[in-house]
Amino acid sequence: MHSEEDLKQKIRNRRRQFADFRFRSYGVLGLLIAGSALLFLLGNIFSTGYEAFRQTVVTLEFNLNAETLGVTSDASKEELQQADAARVVKNSLYALFPEVKTSKDKRNLTKLISLGAELDIRDLLAQKPESVGSTVTLTVPMSSDVDQYYKSIMSGEEIKSRLSEQQQNWLQTLIDKQLVNIQFNSDFFTRADSRYPELAGIGGAVVGTIYTLLICLLISFPLGVAAAIYLEEFSRDNFLTRAIEANINNLAAVPSVIFGLLGLAVILNVFGMPRSTPLAGGIVLALMTLPTIIIACRSAIKTVPPSIREAGMAMGASPIQVTFHHVMPAAMSGTLTGTIIGLAQALGETAPLLMIGMVAFIANVPGTPTDPATALPVQIYLWAESAERGFVEKTAAAIMVIIVFLIAMNLLAVLIRNRTRISNK
Repeated sequence: MHSEEDLKQKIRNRRRQFADFRFRSYGVLGLLIAGSALLFLLGNIFSTGYEAFRQTVVTLEFNLNAETLGVTSDASKEELQQADAARVVKNSLYALFPEVKTSKDKRNLTKLISLGAELDIRDLLAQKPESVGSTVTLTVPMSSDVDQYYKSIMSGEEIKSRLSEQQQNWLQTLIDKQLVNIQFNSDFFTRADSRYPELAGIGGAVVGTIYTLLICLLISFPLGVAAAIYLEEFSRDNFLTRAIEANINNLAAVPSVIFGLLGLAVILNVFGMPRSTPLAGGIVLALMTLPTIIIACRSAIKTVPPSIREAGMAMGASPIQVTFHHVMPAAMSGTLTGTIIGLAQALGETAPLLMIGMVAFIANVPGTPTDPATALPVQIYLWAESAERGFVEKTAAAIMVIIVFLIAMNLLAVLIRNRTRISNK
């Protein structure tokens, strides 16, 4: 009997061990599947988006003849900004391909060069008016179709190009003359949105995002911390306080589009805030972030040992002095961490900004929080729904940028938390 009972006990132990092993295996398998899916997604984004950081350019000579530009030799900067730079670009190409005679062929030839060439010429004239009448050599961007085609042949890939066979031959001639090259696309970080993929950049969206998050921080952080301090340190346990706490917890779970509707109905229609501006967007995101900051700050205050409060009171400090001189410095680690995480969440929100009109096409970098602007998530949304194939890599590159922002903000939260803990010790 004793040996039979031992055998049954061993069988039960093996079953429990096998059940434990099976449970652990399911967990590991789930992590492997989730990690593989994440790596596949990130790999797809990075493999598509890194091409946006490179740009196909061509080096050409431009004759800045005053008659061709349609200006006088002593023209002002305002007149030079309106100069006929397109004609200068066409004449430069016609000089390289004198065999092109028909109007149709000339139109197809000029389609190889981006509109950015004209903008670069006007910028040069505005900076150096004395260059009128001279011949300059400039490196200008090529069109989006040329950019994709040239990158594909350089990487050995074959894509269905929108360039005609004749345009491909012209491009090959430029390549044989060593005029075509690929360089780092700095315009992607400095320019705002454009209807031309090769000219579109995230500069305007980044500035708009910074303005929006700055306003969100200036509103939500002091209000959230003040509310948390009152609820944890000074409020009484009554019906009103419990109702406020319940509403704060409920607001933290409200979908972000509801805050967008609130901003549309109140901030824009009632208070008359300008549409599509970082000011309105920052206020809406502040309302959305406020519950997160309050909850994080309250949790941080709760972790402060009661002995700190008692020691301060025993030394004759007032409740306000105890709170601001002893409790809040000890709770600042969790408060700042929660604030940064709330801002990181706000950084990725699109629905509230769409509701208040930040989905508009903005071709200029905003100078102030009251200027029309867009944000990175909205810019990604606009490019993702564009029919132009050139915006595909722009969309992936913008996603890469916003991922870097999110990682940086989370690392900052960890750094602040660790530094604050060390200083408190």
